[in-house]
Amino acid sequence: MSNKSNNPFDKIQQNAGISPSDIYKVADSVKNADFSDEKTVRRLVRQLAKMANKPITKEKEDKIVKSITNNKVPADFNSLNQLFKK
Repeated sequence: MSNKSNNPFDKIQQNAGISPSDIYKVADSVKNADFSDEKTVRRLVRQLAKMANKPITKEKEDKIVKSITNNKVPADFNSLNQLFKK
C-alpha cells in the first residue's frame, strides 16, 4: 500500500508549493469575482503565479487571461494544467 496522499490539496502543495490555507484565501477572494473583467483575471493570474513562485511571461499571462475572460477555461484539471504549461 502506498503512503501517497489522495488529497488534492496535498498534491498542489507538493507540486506547486502552495499551502491549503493560501488556496482557501484565493478561493475566498474570488468567490464573487467577475471573470469577464480583464483586470480582475490578470490580478488573479499574477497572484497565483507569485504564490507558486513561478515566473510568468507576458505572452503566457495574456493567453491565460484571454482564455478565462472569453469563458474558454478547460473543464478538467489536466487540460487546465496544459494551458499553464504552454
